[in-house]
Amino acid sequence: MKIGDILRGGEFSVSFEFFPPKSEEGERQLFDTIAKLRDLSPTFVSVTYGAGGSTRDRTLRVVRRIHEEIRLNVMAHLTCIAHTRSELTDILSDYAKIGIDNILALRGDVPQEGVSKKGCDYAVELVALIREIFGDRFSVGVASYPEGHPESPNMEWELKHFKEKVDAGADFSITQMFFENRYYYEFLDLCEKFHIDIPVIPGIMPITNFKQIRKFASMCGATIPQDLIEKMEPVEDKPEEVAKIGVEFAIDQCEDLLRNGVPGLHFYTLNKSRATLLIYESIKDLIPS
Repeated sequence: MKIGDILRGGEFSVSFEFFPPKSEEGERQLFDTIAKLRDLSPTFVSVTYGAGGSTRDRTLRVVRRIHEEIRLNVMAHLTCIAHTRSELTDILSDYAKIGIDNILALRGDVPQEGVSKKGCDYAVELVALIREIFGDRFSVGVASYPEGHPESPNMEWELKHFKEKVDAGADFSITQMFFENRYYYEFLDLCEKFHIDIPVIPGIMPITNFKQIRKFASMCGATIPQDLIEKMEPVEDKPEEVAKIGVEFAIDQCEDLLRNGVPGLHFYTLNKSRATLLIYESIKDLIPS
């Protein structure tokens, strides 16, 4: 099922993101998580892709298992920065052969040792490659950054490059995590000014480990509200209390987004189910049927 078609049809999307584990035990735990979240009937689930193709085989294996064994609609992430065009085409062909309909086209982090292979330098080039070689075979999603990509000098630059990805053939977008909804709403206003009309799904990161999420936020430029920091800091070494505050905050965030007519909610699960299940249980009555 193509995500772009689902969203254009007006269906509300609930989705979950996972990463490919490094061990057999990690994979077992991941599929335990997926089994629990499957009961929520997600529109799709997504599987991340390591920088420079470092998880290429593991990503493909997890995507295939979810698609063939769990029978969920899967979106495979694909980063292009350290692949040749031929490698990218081969990867996409593999996904097409097993029946995957959705790709999240990303640049990926630039490897510390630099890039030795020249294929696509930016996500816009990957979107164009997919459309050039595969036409409409895939529904193509891209990332968006309500507070700006860390490399963006300003939001005008950010929107200019986002529009280039849309014009190249992107069907929809999922945002980087954010914790203040005003950034998302301001981003949508800018999208309107730049004549960008694809669905932009907000990405939600429940805070269950404050130190970890604070590090993630620092790396990607996401602002954590000061009042939330003040609640978290005194209990940051108490996992249950951190999770309780984090879940309550995410519930409030999702309720506000739902009341403002978002096209969906995409949860960054970190391969765990408890926080997402608690949030969903609290907001389910607000989710459009």
